[in-house]
Amino acid sequence: MNVGQSIGTRMGTAGGTLLTVIVNISSGDLTRTVVLATVGAVVSFSISLLLKFIIKWLTGKPPDLIE
Repeated sequence: MNVGQSIGTRMGTAGGTLLTVIVNISSGDLTRTVVLATVGAVVSFSISLLLKFIIKWLTGKPPDLIE
């Protein structure tokens, strides 16, 4: 088995799969994915700050939101 042909075959398969996925994704799906990712990041960050505040409040330390 020739290693060069094996890598070429793998790269061709990966490239073909990637192009097929790109062609089949609509702009609506892409927009929805971006919006959901943004909402998820904002919620995650907000919950992290809230938990940090609650833990510091329960331990009696003054809350410091910026460290």
